[in-house]
Amino acid sequence: MDLLCCGQLIVLDGRSFAIYERGMSKTATIFAASQQVLSLALLVLPQSSILEVAATLDPLRAANRHLGREAYRWRVVSPSGQAVPLTCGIELPASGPLRAAEGAEALIVIAGYRQSEVATKPLLRDLRRLAPRFRAIGGIDAGGWVLARAGLLDGQRATVHWEDLEDFAASHPEIEVVPDRFILSDRYFTAGGAAPATDLMLHLIRSRQGAAVALQVAASFVTTPRPASEPQITATRPDPRLDPRVAQAIARMEARLDAPESAADTAAALNLSPRRLEQLFRINLGLTPGAYGLSLRLQAARRLLTDTRHPLAEIALRTGFTSAATLTRAFTRSFGAPPSSLRPRG
Repeated sequence: MDLLCCGQLIVLDGRSFAIYERGMSKTATIFAASQQVLSLALLVLPQSSILEVAATLDPLRAANRHLGREAYRWRVVSPSGQAVPLTCGIELPASGPLRAAEGAEALIVIAGYRQSEVATKPLLRDLRRLAPRFRAIGGIDAGGWVLARAGLLDGQRATVHWEDLEDFAASHPEIEVVPDRFILSDRYFTAGGAAPATDLMLHLIRSRQGAAVALQVAASFVTTPRPASEPQITATRPDPRLDPRVAQAIARMEARLDAPESAADTAAALNLSPRRLEQLFRINLGLTPGAYGLSLRLQAARRLLTDTRHPLAEIALRTGFTSAATLTRAFTRSFGAPPSSLRPRG
């Protein structure tokens, strides 16, 4: 008896049958062993990072090289169909608008700054319309925001860049938001930034071509694959060159941006004297604990000013300032211009 079934090797009546994947269901995962070419389309939005594009595509290119054949094929599309301006000032060529992605098995949305502006209502509408045509849909960095705004991640687990996790969770309560490096959920996948995108692509290569090929690709980039569930930032020691006590103090500061503790309280929590903590910070960072903590809070305020529409008073509270006026004074001293300079006029 002859029987064909997609994506398997089966034995009937003592005979083996080779089963081909060309007829594979749209719901079958792309994260499974396969010898077939996987075609992908990257929708790259303006103000994306070139590093995130490279982190997504270069592991696939390297996999093709190590395999000696084309296992991955890709095209780049953009909202306008024209070249995409990236944050570094380079324009990335595109093969056409989103509809040019049709025919690919997977669609990956890469977005960075100002996603709320560049992901227009027509683009979101087209994403919703075309989504059923892909076996898998992913988002890199703010790409998760775009998928969520299109309504594609409802009921799914997802992640975005760690700086945006709180806002993302508040804006999309229908999504289970996690701080992992990358997430696979049903036919959707999301990654928190450039380095997690590399981890995600290495996971894809491992799933399809095996651990040996994935390790060869990782070695090409002098990196080590990191698991999906690992946090995007490691609280205990964000930089191995830092004294671990300084790293622990920084982790406490990052966790308390909205309610900063005094340097004396930080020192006490680490069983250090305030003087010793200040010595360690000056040796490792050239700053006092207070100055470094203030810089963290001001950078967070700056990001919220450029990437969100939150009122200045709310931003002040979320970054540990007692009022908008207090934030304005500190911000102007640090950056030479008031917070209002980062907000569009009108």
